Amino acid sequence: MEPVLLVVHVLASIVFVGGSAVATSLFPRYAPTAAAEGADERSAAVAGVLHRITRGYTALGLIVPVVGIVLAFVQERMGEAWVTVSMVLTAVAGLLLATQIYPRQRKALATPGDGAGLRRLSMFAGVYNLVWAVIVVLMIVKPGA
Repeated sequence: MEPVLLVVHVLASIVFVGGSAVATSLFPRYAPTAAAEGADERSAAVAGVLHRITRGYTALGLIVPVVGIVLAFVQERMGEAWVTVSMVLTAVAGLLLATQIYPRQRKALATPGDGAGLRRLSMFAGVYNLVWAVIVVLMIVKPGA
């Protein structure tokens, strides 16, 4: 059972978290802006696809923490600090995505704005990706385990 859980946890992390990380990072580059009147319609279409990827992969990415928690129970590691920190950081990443990134993407598609909003969105995407990078390091190094 443990090897199956580990494989599902790692593959879901790579595909779904990785996919949402890429989509959130690329979105600001393709999002339509008010200054770009008559801009390439393909860019707006790409931004729409990246937004849908963000939404879909985020929903599927819920597999990662669920399977991770089950795996931690099976391995009897729930009390270890690195597991707790990883769970807290996963919640932070999820909240950032749900409260900042996804709504700002939706707004950028609905009403093209200035570059300042997209720069902020880029910043949030960078923080989101940094949080996931820290989680990956914790999963590999397992400090205090």
